[in-house]
Amino acid sequence: MPDLMTRSLFFVNRKSLIQLGILLPCMALLYGSVIKGLVSDWIRLPDFSHGFLIPIVSLYFVYERRKQLTALLPSGQWTGLGLIIFGILLLFLGNLATEYFTMRFSLLVVIGGIVLFLLGKEFYKSLLFPLIFLIFMIPIPSILMDRITFPMQLFASKVAASALDLVGIPVLREGNVMLLANTSLEVAEACSGIRSLISLLALSVVFAYLSQKATWKRMVLILSTFPIAILANAARVSGTGILAHYYGDKVAQGFFHGFSGWILFVVAFVCLFFFGTILSKIKTNKF
Repeated sequence: MPDLMTRSLFFVNRKSLIQLGILLPCMALLYGSVIKGLVSDWIRLPDFSHGFLIPIVSLYFVYERRKQLTALLPSGQWTGLGLIIFGILLLFLGNLATEYFTMRFSLLVVIGGIVLFLLGKEFYKSLLFPLIFLIFMIPIPSILMDRITFPMQLFASKVAASALDLVGIPVLREGNVMLLANTSLEVAEACSGIRSLISLLALSVVFAYLSQKATWKRMVLILSTFPIAILANAARVSGTGILAHYYGDKVAQGFFHGFSGWILFVVAFVCLFFFGTILSKIKTNKF
């Protein structure tokens, strides 16, 4: 009986390797240019430079599940082939519409389909979270980015104008531009806080996964990223406005602008860490 199981397992593994040997060259042919463009965006777009780290973190999540994965027996599902075909369809539709997000997202769908097709449902369930996490490496579509960024610019300028008025500094706000007595400040896209929000959101998923056991705690911690990042950026813009009033608009440019961005990110993560610590101490009912 053990010999029969060993032969069966060997046959399954050999069959899977042959199928993988066929699928991988097809993947390279289909997604070579897509991956090249994705890496180019990580280099070219500062808002998504964290993309290099996302696959590494995802592989860590896979490594963490190694004991669970080695205990599973591969049992390929034909439904995975349907998922692969759906992913390829998304690729062609995205290519037809020149929609890069759809093309890149289709890569994740195809990878998931390959896992399901070659290894089976249990492997797919175990690897679903590392696979979903890879979505953070894909830049947000420009249309959606504009819809998110501009409201964040307006919010930061509103809070900053209120803060300046509160400390007795005269300010007139016109949209995302603040007019001070001796200078004017524009809350541009780079100052909207979207870069910190995206990076902090990816980091919060990792932190929530490692620090929280209950699913609801993980979700609350991840969702808390939005108000923390937005308020931290508003505080940064307010501080810049106060300094610009006394020392001129040079403080809003150059070294200070970049350095304050890093300070913002660190402060936001510290707030996230403390909130996560508080969540960890809340006892959950098992029933």
